Amino acid sequence: MTSAAAGSPKLSPRTVTPVVETVLAFVNTRADGAGRREMFGDGDSFAAWLTEWDEFGGETVATDADAAAARELRDALVTVLLAHSGDEESLGEPLRRAERHLRRAGSLYPLATVVTAGGVELASPQAGVERVFGTVLAAVTTFAQSSDWGRIKACRNPPCHFGFLDRTRNGGGLYCSPGCGSQVSMRNYRQRQRQESQAPDQA
Repeated sequence: MTSAAAGSPKLSPRTVTPVVETVLAFVNTRADGAGRREMFGDGDSFAAWLTEWDEFGGETVATDADAAAARELRDALVTVLLAHSGDEESLGEPLRRAERHLRRAGSLYPLATVVTAGGVELASPQAGVERVFGTVLAAVTTFAQSSDWGRIKACRNPPCHFGFLDRTRNGGGLYCSPGCGSQVSMRNYRQRQRQESQAPDQA
């Protein structure tokens, strides 16, 4: 985790900080049906993924139950990020379920405040997989305190839902890439065409 030193200048909302990288690394582990594979499919795949990320503690033994817990935490976060993008299907009850799960996770994986002369940071006092989940929640909390939490979004193009930092000036980005935006535009265009072709003749 990166410490937030008192009096440090506010970063641009378009700056990808280490805490943003931590959040995105965790949420961008799901299969998307277009080539991205599931990283948390079982304990072995989850453990293999963890060995690649030092900020999560490096090599960690993980069970299938741990992988399932990781998927639940990740999917709850993705739902929140979709809400940041204004995705209608994620709003209402799906968002409430996600928020309830995140509240439970906050009690299961509490954080500790670490104060030094150089600054203050949140860190997980736990070990193993619990430390991984606490590290994710610490990154979320740290970034949210900057008031730019809403800029971390999930792509509205299904089934992509790739997490990204919205770097647009007005914070109005909806898609992780121009390609996803084009796919949605084309999909909507074709749907309108079908609806028009099926509409009864008003003449």
